[in-house]
Parts: sequence; C-alpha cells; structure tokens
Amino acid sequence: MTEEEFVDKHPIRFGVQTGQQNIEWEQLRSFWAKADGWGYDSLWVFDHFYPIFSPDPAGPCMEGWTLLSALSQHTKRARIGALVNGNTYRNPSLTAKMAATLDNLSGGRLNLGLGAGWFEAEHRSLGFDFKTLGGRLNALDESCQIIKGMLTQEKTTLHGKHYNVVDAICNPKPIQKNLPLMIGGHGEKVLLKIVAKHADMWNMGNADAAEMKRLIGVIERHGDTVGRNTDEIEKTLMLALCYKAPKQREETLSSIVAMMAQTTPDRAREMMVIGNKQECVDKLERYIKAGVTHFIFLHNPPITAEEDIQAFAEDIIPQFHSS
Repeated sequence: MTEEEFVDKHPIRFGVQTGQQNIEWEQLRSFWAKADGWGYDSLWVFDHFYPIFSPDPAGPCMEGWTLLSALSQHTKRARIGALVNGNTYRNPSLTAKMAATLDNLSGGRLNLGLGAGWFEAEHRSLGFDFKTLGGRLNALDESCQIIKGMLTQEKTTLHGKHYNVVDAICNPKPIQKNLPLMIGGHGEKVLLKIVAKHADMWNMGNADAAEMKRLIGVIERHGDTVGRNTDEIEKTLMLALCYKAPKQREETLSSIVAMMAQTTPDRAREMMVIGNKQECVDKLERYIKAGVTHFIFLHNPPITAEEDIQAFAEDIIPQFHSS
C-alpha cells in the first residue's frame, strides 16, 4: 500500500481527550459542544476513578462511562470514546453491553477503547484485581474475543483462563456493523501482537515520529505472524498541543510532558505539536509519513489552553481535511 492509498483508507483526523479530573460538569459539557462545532473528528474521556499524574489523588474525578453517555447527548458529529478503558475494571460482557447501548444512544458514533490496565494504586485502593502483567495481557486478549463476538454474533462462548461466558447475548446490537475497537499500549512482544490480532485502531502516547514508525513496523511483523494485513488498523497518537502559545506556556507544557515521558524538555518537544503554524504542520507531516493518521490532543486545563485548541482547528484542520 502506497502512502497515498494508506491516507485514503485512513483520512487524517484530529481529536481531543479531556481528562475528567479537577473539573466541573458544565466546563466539560461546554468544551465538548464547542470542540464538536470546531470540526474535531473525535472526543475522548479517560477511564480512571482517581486523578492521575496529580499531587492530590483524592481530588474530584468523574467516572468515564456515565460521563461519556451524558456528553454524547451534547455532541452531534464527532466520534466519541474513552482513551482507553481499563479492561481490569469491568467484565468484558458488561463492557460489550455498555458499548452497544452507548453506540445506539450516540447515533453510531462510539469508538471502543480498551487497554490492559496500569494504575496499580487505583486497583489496590478500590479492590480491582490487578493481576500480573502477563495476566492482564492474557485477560485483554480474552476480552477482545468476547467483546467482538458479542457485538457481531448471535451468541458467544469462550472458556478462558480469566473469563467463562456461555451463549452470551448482546441485544440490541450496535448501530455500527463494525464498532471500531481501539487498543492502547506499546508492549512490543505481547500487547502489539494483540493489536495486530484484534484492533481496528491502535493508540500510542508521547512518541516522536521515528518511534511511531518503529512501533508500526513491530505491529506489521506481528501481523505477518497472525495472518492479518495491519494496514487495516488506524494508527492514532495522543500528544500535547501548544499552538502559537506564549513562551511560558510552551516551557511549562514541555516540562510536564518531559516528566510523563521521563525525558528532557527539549526531547519532549519532539513528542508535541508545538510552535507556529509551519512548525506544527511540519511535525504533523513527519508523523503522517511514519504512518500516523489520527492525532488526539490532551486537554487538561489550566495546563493546556482552550484557545490553542480552537485556533488549531481554525488554522490547520481544514488544510488536512481538504488534502
């Protein structure tokens, strides 16, 4: 598949993830409605019960699925989802039923995000089984089989190590004939093989173009092993946006990304869409050449600014949507 054919199959898309911590409902509702109108293709919550990367884990944090259901009623065109749901928090049969219901409520706009789960302190505190790393990955693989079966088949049975479902039924089915399953993560031996087997979308966070190209190559090699053309998988990237911003905000956001990625602020800039219009366009084009077609910007006020997200939508999104 040539670069032109790949982009034709997976149009360039832009989204925003709003972590629902330390924020009030009306702020989120208002922002989602505006971002939907600005032309963003996708809008996302996260799936945590406590604030993450925060000095105060006891701060306010709304539950993701109920929040997403409410937000779906305040948007009209953007696709919606959680980036990504922790598989360890819910039985996969429950996840399938919730996904099918929300797809109906949203008019067929749901992307179902799923990951192995990582926030150990949250699991320990709230009583979720954290399992071993291998256990979480094996459970994710089983969940993908159960969920995809329930969303598409009349009945689903799986006798696994972690889940046992017998003639599981999901009725009503989603509006979408193929509700996209997004898997998030980057473990090269196991997680990316699960991506190659099951995912319609793959999400990675805080990576530069060279690393994205390398990881996409890993997915392709796993695809050869499992017998799947992984060009079918939409490659998505969550990253920070700092568009035409004051130097102080650029420095602050670069430092925060550096802390999250455990690198230097200068190196962190390579993992961000940051700077003036031409700098941002050049960065996006490097990612697109590496195989990324869906960019999801993290919005966590006051660390990030709504004005950047609006200006980017007005100045840059039309250029990529029309190309």
